[in-house]
Amino acid sequence: MARKRKGRLINGVLLLDKATGHSSNDMLQKVKRLFGAQKAGHTGALDPLATGMLPICLGEATKFSQYLLESDKRYRVIAKLGERTDTSDSDGDVVQTRAVEFSNDLLMEKLEFFRGKTMQVPSMFSALKHQGKPLYHYARQGIEIEREAREINVFELLFIRHEGDELELELHVSKGTYIRTIIDDLGEMLGCGAHITMLRRLEVANYPASKMITLDALRALFEQAEQEEIATETYLDPLLLAMDSPVSNFPEANISEALSVNALHGNAVPMPNMAEGLLVRMTVGDDKRFIGVGIIDNQGRVQPKRLVVFE
Repeated sequence: MARKRKGRLINGVLLLDKATGHSSNDMLQKVKRLFGAQKAGHTGALDPLATGMLPICLGEATKFSQYLLESDKRYRVIAKLGERTDTSDSDGDVVQTRAVEFSNDLLMEKLEFFRGKTMQVPSMFSALKHQGKPLYHYARQGIEIEREAREINVFELLFIRHEGDELELELHVSKGTYIRTIIDDLGEMLGCGAHITMLRRLEVANYPASKMITLDALRALFEQAEQEEIATETYLDPLLLAMDSPVSNFPEANISEALSVNALHGNAVPMPNMAEGLLVRMTVGDDKRFIGVGIIDNQGRVQPKRLVVFE
């Protein structure tokens, strides 16, 4: 007999404003406990140094978190010039110190290099996997793993300020882009070295920054509910975005009530006039109830890929 999961069935996405000095998994576990959720997962880890938007998926929303991993991100970064570290951020050890002597014209020229599509070699201090283990696992043992360069796209790179040995930028980037690698590469191009001292994720996909909440604010609401002797979910659950928000930008495939039983059993159902290979949000009926994500096959049908389990 399957063991019954602890916690309640709660589905949705919380936009946590992660604080610095904590791992993403630590934040995830704290949010999961506050909500008393059965299942939880985050979408794209932030380094302990980093702050900002960390979408945390609860319940059935975890099935669609992978699509947020593939989304664009926006960051604000402050770099210290003149020092290179072994991790490309201030959590690492300084390995080289050089004078900051470049001109403004050279800075603008080198920033232009990173705009648009380029090839990037991921940092050894990244969560990219090698033989089932993240690269940082090897880096901490002093082991260097050969990495292939991957195409990235910097859709927008805004110069904010350059004051002394500090440089501040804002970047809108494609999935898999490592900001620390951009800063390290830029520092070498400028001949002085550089590393990140502040990194804040401003946006993930189309999620609004105004919906972010800190862990301290979440705890305060939890404690307020307890003091008022009401269910904690009274204050916490309204903070959640819809469980299908990770795929809100997918085209909709609306299925009739009559065919929904087949779809919910994992069977393909007719969906004419949609292109083969298209990933779609599957909804049912006039009220457009979300039931999962599917793909259009070569017979003009939607084949379910991930379905919501309705308890």
